[in-house]
Formats: sequence, C-alpha cells, structure tokens
Amino acid sequence: MTDAELQAACHTVFPGHKTRTPAQMFAAMASWCEQNDIAHDIYGSGALIQEFERKVAAVLGFEAAVFCISGTMAQVTALRLACEDRGSRLAALHPTSHIFVHERSNYQLLGHFDALQIGDRHRPWTVDDLAAVPDKLGAAGMELPMREIGGQNPSWDELAAIKAHCRERGVHLHLDGARLWEAAAGYGRAPAEVAAGADSVYVSLYKGIGGLGGAMLAGSASFVARAAEWFRRQGGNLVHRSPYVVSAAMQFDQRLAAFPAYFARTEWLYDELRAHPLIKPNPARPQANLLHLHLPVSRERALAIRDEIAREHGVWLFGRASHAALPESSVVELYVGDNLLNMDDGAVRSALALFSAALARYATIPL
Repeated sequence: MTDAELQAACHTVFPGHKTRTPAQMFAAMASWCEQNDIAHDIYGSGALIQEFERKVAAVLGFEAAVFCISGTMAQVTALRLACEDRGSRLAALHPTSHIFVHERSNYQLLGHFDALQIGDRHRPWTVDDLAAVPDKLGAAGMELPMREIGGQNPSWDELAAIKAHCRERGVHLHLDGARLWEAAAGYGRAPAEVAAGADSVYVSLYKGIGGLGGAMLAGSASFVARAAEWFRRQGGNLVHRSPYVVSAAMQFDQRLAAFPAYFARTEWLYDELRAHPLIKPNPARPQANLLHLHLPVSRERALAIRDEIAREHGVWLFGRASHAALPESSVVELYVGDNLLNMDDGAVRSALALFSAALARYATIPL
C-alpha cells in the first residue's frame, strides 16, 4: 500500500486541509464558475485572472500582481530583475532558502544571478547578518516564515530593521511569501503590514490557500510587467490559467479569514505537546501554523511508527520524515489546517498519546 493509499484509508488526518478527490475539486470549481459566470482567460487576459491579480495585489498592499505557473519560476525571475535594476548580480539568501534546497541550482545553471549564503541555518536572518556583507548586494531574498527551520520568523522589530537596512543600502528586498498568510497570522498583522517595505513578494496559491497550483508575484506595475514578459520567455505563457485561478479564487476569502484560527489551534497544540516530552517542537513557541517535531528515533523508525498507527488505529500523523543532525533522530513537519482545526480535542490528545507511547517503545531499539 502506498503512503497516499494508507492516508486515504485513515479516518483521522492531522496535517493540512481535507484532501479533495479530483472529482470533488473539479465539481466545486464547475459550480463556482456557473455561479459567477466565469470565462477562460486567453494567455492571461480576461476578467477572472486580471481581477484576481488586482485583488491579491491589494491584499498585499502593492500596485500590481501577476500570475505565474510556479513559485520556482516567479522567485528567480524576481531576483534576476532586481539584481539587474540595482547593478549587482549578488543576491543574499538564507542557507535554507527554497532556491538552495529545492530548486536544483536553477539560479546558477540558468544564469539568473549569483547567490550569497548569509546567516545561521538554524535561525532567521538578523539585520547584523546583512550588515556584515561587505559587497554591494543587488537583492536579498527573505522567506517568511522559514519552513526548513520549523516556520520561524524574525521578530517584528528585527523585520522592520531588515527592511530599513535594505532601503538605506539600495538593496531590493524580495519576500518569499509561499506561506506569508501564515506568517501574518503569527505576527497578528495584516498581510499588507508584513509585506510593507519590501520591493516584491511572491505568494503561493496552493499551499495554505489550497488551489491546484500557481503563484502570484506582486510589486510595482513596471516590475510586474517585466516579470510577466520573462515568464513568457521561460515557457510560462499558458493559454488558460483559469483552472489554477478558479481553484484558488473560489476559496481565497475563506482561507484568509481562517488563518488566525489555524494559528490559535497551533498554540493549543503546543500546550498539549508539553505532556509528551519525547516530541520536541521547533520553534520553542509557535510563530506560524507550521512546526517541526524532533523525534528520538531514526527517520526509518519514524515512518514505521506512522504507518503502524495508521494501519492499527486509522490515524495519519504526518507525511514525510527527514534525517536529523544527531544519530537515531528525525524531524517531521506538521502544518495546522482545517483537519486539526476541526478535530475533536479528545481525538487529538488520544493520537498524541499513541504517538508518544510508540516513541517510548522504539526510541532505544535500532530498526
């Protein structure tokens, strides 16, 4: 049985939102299209997509936004243009940046810009990290929240200092906001407040929002227009963006309204985890509705425990597991969405007890 089949057989799923089958998703999209008299865009031109681009730009506090088929394309394009504008090919990135970790050296192989790693891989950036760079930077790409370190954010004051530093030094500040809505809830601020002071922002339409895929890049009208042209040059000029846009637009307002509740549920979960010292959350306090759980078992053992609990109790605790720095330890990620928000408190406590008991049984037994 595959992971997907095992998860589908469970009556209780911890991470994320309820998964819709293609039939369910497409039926919801068709109904929304009929109710709102939606027509296809033609190569990005049409009422649906252009109105949604304006809406996302307004939510983020920017002059314009443009749809892109993927965040991977959007981000390297934004940083490439930023470096051209500022007269330096150097873009500062955190060691855990998505561009380094997940994008197969695209920025380098495609000649977009030169990347400079700065900061401690286990902590968010500080303004001192940026100030310590003696070179002229064209851009700085900053992820909010930082997924690879458990959804951490810099403090609000530190974020303001970073924005001020970039502005004073003439550095284009680009926000990797794949989960910016989550960061805003963690800060207790509106998305536009979080994005204010940045020169460009990318947001995902499928992660927290739950669409089929795609992204938006926001910035000044001229910057966005140039980015749109580069998307075409890189093969991103789909004849119809409407399936992606509909899948996000039809639930966008509902999702935005729910993020504070997701964050409150994450705070509740942290309180519950105190009763299970073998499960160590990172960060030490929630900063978004995303966290990492550090476990005293190997990656292979963590996955075996997950599958055992799924088969015997119908509870799916997490998806992937990663090796941790110490031997016989691992890290799993948990995104708090509709599933945990709507789950009975007792069911959550029971599942955590099952998990904790399994960890206690296996922690000292090699796989």
